[in-house]
Amino acid sequence: MSFTIPLRQKLSGGEQAAGAWLTLPSTAIAGTIARTQNVSWVLIDAEHGLINDTHLYDLANVIAANGASPIIRVPSEETWLIKEPLDSGAHGLMVPMANSVEIVRGIVRATKYPPVGIRGFGPMFTGATGALGGAYAAAANSELVISVQIEHPQAVAEIEEICQEGIDVVFIGPFDLALSMGVQFGSEAHEAAISKILASAKKHGKVAAIFCLNGEQAAKRFAQGFQMVSVTTDIDTLTTAFANELTAATGKNTDAVKGYSA
Repeated sequence: MSFTIPLRQKLSGGEQAAGAWLTLPSTAIAGTIARTQNVSWVLIDAEHGLINDTHLYDLANVIAANGASPIIRVPSEETWLIKEPLDSGAHGLMVPMANSVEIVRGIVRATKYPPVGIRGFGPMFTGATGALGGAYAAAANSELVISVQIEHPQAVAEIEEICQEGIDVVFIGPFDLALSMGVQFGSEAHEAAISKILASAKKHGKVAAIFCLNGEQAAKRFAQGFQMVSVTTDIDTLTTAFANELTAATGKNTDAVKGYSA
């Protein structure tokens, strides 16, 4: 890849960054989403989707080739799970269940080259060959977009400390946050936790981000002050759109098969 990161450019300019969630290991779907106007990033979900490490290179590169930033979500914060996605050409990583400041510090170490961290040098498949390999190493620590997911009450309690670590984005997983808090999604307590995370991110100059299932939810979060918002997922778009068209064709109400909203 050329070392240009559309998402970094969008965020650095203070613009809102709308993205999409990819759960299916299809380069055709990934490329189609990436070249859709106003999509600046596509999340490659290797935690809950059907995507594994054999798909990362092809998916990351087709997304980048179509003008958006591929962001890979790894299954957990373990160092060995972080190396390969970065070397596959990702423009950034998302790490789930960043439940404490200690975990976040470990993520920073795993995603950064020395002397900041412990990432080993091996960008053979990032497109950074020859002299560009040196340029990649020099810029990766500051240019790759590192996101941690806030999905647990302990992370909410430690959000001030988390936002002072060397990450770029605090990304709220609202469904897991509600489950781990033991509260109803959208309840007063749930929204209060979301507002606390948003305020802390802004205070410490971090990008505040959140997962949404549809455009209505996303518009609300953008208006609330979130800068980076996922608008929907591939599976929810496919099932909802098909159900809507089937309803129109038959005159019979058709419920969509549930995706992430199950």
